[in-house]
Amino acid sequence: MVELNKMFKNESYINLYNRDIDMTKTIHYPQLDTIIMVEETIQKMDYPRKTELWKALPKKVMYQTFCIIIDYLEQSGKILVDKDGRIIWTWNPKIIKKMINSGVKIRCYKKVNSRINNCIIS
Repeated sequence: MVELNKMFKNESYINLYNRDIDMTKTIHYPQLDTIIMVEETIQKMDYPRKTELWKALPKKVMYQTFCIIIDYLEQSGKILVDKDGRIIWTWNPKIIKKMINSGVKIRCYKKVNSRINNCIIS
């Protein structure tokens, strides 16, 4: 027991537990109805943080699955996460269509997985 304490004295219990678990594997991909549920909840809430949103969902969702949905929504340009960790719903196709039709130029500065993301309207 003394040897173990010397060996792991700087590691927390969580690190010891997670050492044998491969956290990079995706266990479960979200279904469409789950993604839609998260989108609707974001639209109803006022700039929630990630954990606030997760706890406010009408149905329970695994946190890993929830994080995949948030990453997808961010990459697709439907949400933005500000520096304070607040989630902002940005997707409004009607306004974007009106702006493009009125001659506003949209300049994109980032590509993620060959998709244009994070556009600046000028």
